Amino acid sequence: MKKLLVLLLLPAAFFAQNKPMYTTPFENGNGNQTGTYDQTIAWFQKLDKDFESVKIIQMGPTDSGLPLHIVIFNPDKEFNFSEIRKTKSILLLNNGIHPGEPDGIDATMMLYRDLALGKVAIPKNTVVVNIPVYNIGGALNRNSNSRANQNGPESYGFRGNARNYDLNRDFVKADTKNARSFAEIFHTVKPDVFIDNHVSNGADYQYTLTYIETHHQKLGGTLGQYFKNEMMPAILSSLKAKGIEATPYVNVHDAVPDNGFTQFMDYPRYSTGYASLFAVPGSMPETHMLKKYADRVKVTYEYMLETISYLDKNTQTIKEHRLTNRDSYMPGNRYTLQWQIDSAAVTLQPFLGYEGSYKPSAVTGQQRLYYDRTKPFKKVVKYYREYTPTLEVNIPKAYVIPQSCWNVIDLLKLNNIQLQELQQDTEMEVESYRIGTYETSKQPYEGHYPHSNVQVTATKRKVLFHKGDFMIDTQQPGVKYIIEMLEPQGTDSFFAWNFFDAILQQKEYFSAYVFEDTAEKLLKENPALKTEFDNKKLNDKAFAWNPEAQLDWIYTHSDYYEKSHMEYPVYRILK
Repeated sequence: MKKLLVLLLLPAAFFAQNKPMYTTPFENGNGNQTGTYDQTIAWFQKLDKDFESVKIIQMGPTDSGLPLHIVIFNPDKEFNFSEIRKTKSILLLNNGIHPGEPDGIDATMMLYRDLALGKVAIPKNTVVVNIPVYNIGGALNRNSNSRANQNGPESYGFRGNARNYDLNRDFVKADTKNARSFAEIFHTVKPDVFIDNHVSNGADYQYTLTYIETHHQKLGGTLGQYFKNEMMPAILSSLKAKGIEATPYVNVHDAVPDNGFTQFMDYPRYSTGYASLFAVPGSMPETHMLKKYADRVKVTYEYMLETISYLDKNTQTIKEHRLTNRDSYMPGNRYTLQWQIDSAAVTLQPFLGYEGSYKPSAVTGQQRLYYDRTKPFKKVVKYYREYTPTLEVNIPKAYVIPQSCWNVIDLLKLNNIQLQELQQDTEMEVESYRIGTYETSKQPYEGHYPHSNVQVTATKRKVLFHKGDFMIDTQQPGVKYIIEMLEPQGTDSFFAWNFFDAILQQKEYFSAYVFEDTAEKLLKENPALKTEFDNKKLNDKAFAWNPEAQLDWIYTHSDYYEKSHMEYPVYRILK
């Protein structure tokens, strides 16, 4: 009886102190602080321990030496993705790809807490999965100075990962362990919708929230139109009802965007561009760098919450559009590898900005741009969101790749591409490419010197393939990934990222004093070759006065010239 009396007399504060409150490091701070990597993982581990609806799972390695994690929220307490996909949709969230942009890390912690406690509507048809911190190495490289243009938080991580790679350029070339582990997560989870949380850089304007949406034309088919015309407008409308105005990512730097701007083209190197290769509509919330950190975290939270709500109400519709998306990529159909903005297709977009002008710089003495926040404006500006194809290819029935290209084969397998191994030497009629001209970056870009403006010539011929080589049928869920990666003219193809550079260098050559006699003999024995040679000398003055070029021309038109030089070693089967 005494114990009961003592308990009754204890103040309520005693029980409050002993009850887990699940406040996040951000909430425990002053509104301008973010959780460290260790705090974030420990916090999710606590949720896992205390709630049956939350599970944290250790996944693959990163360049930092520490593993990635995923955290799953499912009120049904089912964490087997094969089972989940039978009845529910899956939203995948990615946080901390640029750890100096930690808004999503803090917002997602609060979101999971509120879902676990039932403080927000618990989705019935949607499971939420998040990578708490993707760039662990960058998160551990904590500082307060590397984001010179950003208003908070007080300290944060660094953009480069443990090997100084920008992970949001690495999704297809996969130079990092992070990217390879992400691919394993992505193809294990198999999300229906994807969000990658970021902070913007660039112009100044009134919005706290901007967004990059997967380009609808790249998504293709009814899925792309649904995402553009129904899904994104509905999510943005829900945010507006909460007083949150948003605009497409303002792709303008060092200028006032009142003359309009274009939709960002998210190529496969980027997270949402990568997701779109597998018919997964994605978006990047891009909160504005100059707004208060607490406000940025809030709008990121609300964006994720409204996406969950929409996905939960439209699970079956989204799944159906994703399933039929593959029908747009049948053999013989045209596939766009390169795009350019359609300047004739204009959308009139309401825009909330600030008046801008120029004044003398106190530093340089030259004219500098400034925005006057005492002069906000609301204007209708031109928004260019439609692109036109500039380079297309016919989709082949299959590709054939020699087993010697093991670096490419490994990435195909990592991305869940099904390959059929040849069981015996087999001669096939294929279309082969020879690389003609190309341009190479003069400056390094994310560990590479990428190629662009690639020109090829195509030839149909018979090629003998060997036991152990691989055939890749295009009629599988990863068809877009296959095409984008294996077509050498693709913006982010394996060829563009230097995976095949060895074919660009001759391995055998000749000594001029020896080959002179051979060249003379070749021209005597082949009148057609001699005629072509004489015509080139007649019509090309530089060639006519260059004996080295003449010998090289004869050499490259002879059987002595190695066939592997400039011969792209991935082949297309058309029928």
